[in-house]
Amino acid sequence: MKRLAKWRLISLFAILALVLSGCGKPYLSTLQPAGDVAEMQFGLMKLSTYIMIGVIIVVTVIFLLVLVKFRRKDENMIPKQVEGNHRLEIIWTVIPILLLLILAVPTVATTFNLANVSPMDKKNADGKHNVLVVNVRANLYWWEFEYPDLGIVTSQELVVPTNQKVYFNLKSSDVKHSFWIPAVGGKLDVNPENVNKFWLEFDNKKADEAGNLFYGKCAELCGESHALMDFKVKAIDKDKFQTWVRAMQNVKKPQEATTASAQEGQQIFSKSCIGCHAVTPTNSTPIAARIAPNMTNFGERSRVAGILPHTKESIKNWIKNPEKYKPGNKMAGKYPTMSDAQLNALADYLMSLKVQK
Repeated sequence: MKRLAKWRLISLFAILALVLSGCGKPYLSTLQPAGDVAEMQFGLMKLSTYIMIGVIIVVTVIFLLVLVKFRRKDENMIPKQVEGNHRLEIIWTVIPILLLLILAVPTVATTFNLANVSPMDKKNADGKHNVLVVNVRANLYWWEFEYPDLGIVTSQELVVPTNQKVYFNLKSSDVKHSFWIPAVGGKLDVNPENVNKFWLEFDNKKADEAGNLFYGKCAELCGESHALMDFKVKAIDKDKFQTWVRAMQNVKKPQEATTASAQEGQQIFSKSCIGCHAVTPTNSTPIAARIAPNMTNFGERSRVAGILPHTKESIKNWIKNPEKYKPGNKMAGKYPTMSDAQLNALADYLMSLKVQK
């Protein structure tokens, strides 16, 4: 009875795991592709799955056929021996080779297609790329996104146009990370010693279905807050993307606070935070000086620190104790203790940082 109960429990967990495996949001699931790269990768997954299922079915049918047809009826009967049968040997040698070719050819072709970043090498007369290029820099535990040809730097929230290839340069400031947007593709190592390159394309229709927001993650164990090293991707149509670019480029100096509380917060920010955090999107600042996330459009983002709800309360909680939410982050202990009134003013100022009113 105990053994029966154990198997019932195992069966229950197996069914539950199967049910949960079907759960997923359109901005999170690799099984709901939202771009060309994800579609190609999903197609290879389906192809390999179909081949495996086909092999299992054929082997099972042969096994059952042999089990029934050749079961022992007479102890003195010896079944017909097929050892050395050239036809059978050719068949069970050729079939696996054909299956491997069916899987290998599209896999190799797709790999070379995804690795083709040659358009990044072409530049116009102004020395700028003919395609949209984003330099991704991974840090413990946040992400920076630089648009070198547009003169824009932002953090924690990547903004991209839909229905257009976006090319990425991946580099780490510290340890090895991995850049991954599950619903769109990617998952490429971000190393401190070399630059990796690849491209993605975001489908406009799928982006609309996902609310124009996808989730990105670090997929390489990088430290104690690895699981919390998230970023968001805002995928918008080309016209809205150009509007966003112009709005960011128009920010030439720190935005002025408009309310008394936000003005007080700006003063606090200028004394305690400006040494690490920039509030202008220019990429003229040397990389070595960009030691914390850029805050230019902080008020328009969807999360605080990449993981908390985008509210004033979350901002205050984060500033009070960032170690509580992301252990091992580099912000802890680098600013003076603040009163509730100061925290409230600083949160008001940060929430007012918007480039698109």
